[in-house]
Amino acid sequence: MPVPARYPRTILATCVVPWDEQEKLLEAVFRDEIRYLQGLGLDHLYIFGTAGEGYAVDTPRFREVVAVFADETQGKPIQTQVGVIGLSTANVIERIRIAYEAGFRTFQISLPAWRGLNDVELRRYFDDVCGAFPDCNFLHYNLGSAYRTLTADDYRVLVDRVPNLVATKNTFVDAGNLIDLIQNVPELQHFLGESNYPHGCMTGTCSLLPSISLALPGMTRALYDAGQAGDVQRLFELQHQIRLFTRQVLGPLLRQRRIDGAYDKLLLRLSGFEAMPLRLLSPYQGFDEDDYQACKQRLDAYLAQRSN
Repeated sequence: MPVPARYPRTILATCVVPWDEQEKLLEAVFRDEIRYLQGLGLDHLYIFGTAGEGYAVDTPRFREVVAVFADETQGKPIQTQVGVIGLSTANVIERIRIAYEAGFRTFQISLPAWRGLNDVELRRYFDDVCGAFPDCNFLHYNLGSAYRTLTADDYRVLVDRVPNLVATKNTFVDAGNLIDLIQNVPELQHFLGESNYPHGCMTGTCSLLPSISLALPGMTRALYDAGQAGDVQRLFELQHQIRLFTRQVLGPLLRQRRIDGAYDKLLLRLSGFEAMPLRLLSPYQGFDEDDYQACKQRLDAYLAQRSN
């Protein structure tokens, strides 16, 4: 019999954080963004991954954004996660506790970023962080640029000792390792990106973490539904469309190799949420209005070409 995953299959979308020129939260815009995403049919939302600048916020900003996110989502039909990025177990637990006290019970954690963990340190990190909050669920963000990325064998060890580790975020894992991950660690719900979600669906149960597809009306839901239905031809047709969009619309900007949040804020603007400012917290460089307008022109040309 198939082993049930510890977390439901779904679409998990990020909420990027709008900042003013003094790097203060634009609360009204942030609230409108959450409502906008919910209006797109996205009811599993999170804050403070890479796109959400979880690596850049200080504790006062973290508290403020968490409080607004809680106020805007709790009591509504939205499932939420709070991402926590830190350099040590103590850093991570401290911030989880802030969000815990605000009412959150599902968290997205990455490994401490100063250096790679060895096997003993890896087990201790998950034991200490997840064990400190036994009534909470945890998703591990397997960041491709980290000093250490976890394999199916790593997760197999962790899932057998950490009962509240429920999911992973593996948006860039290649097809071979993806097969190992889904087949050998079915207890975890694996959230994949547009680049590997079709292969994941051919292997077993997985979920979608969209980024680029959010800029195209209906594309995220269509891709997810094709995976649910096992429609392989449709999956790869949609993936091809996303790749064409990436090349034709974002291509010149991708060569600048900005941090993820720069692109995610741009994509949210392109999707129709015009109120989102493009700036990032220091020292990271976002795009400017000229970049956005040029990108919007390329998007209009791309959509016109598709409709012909």
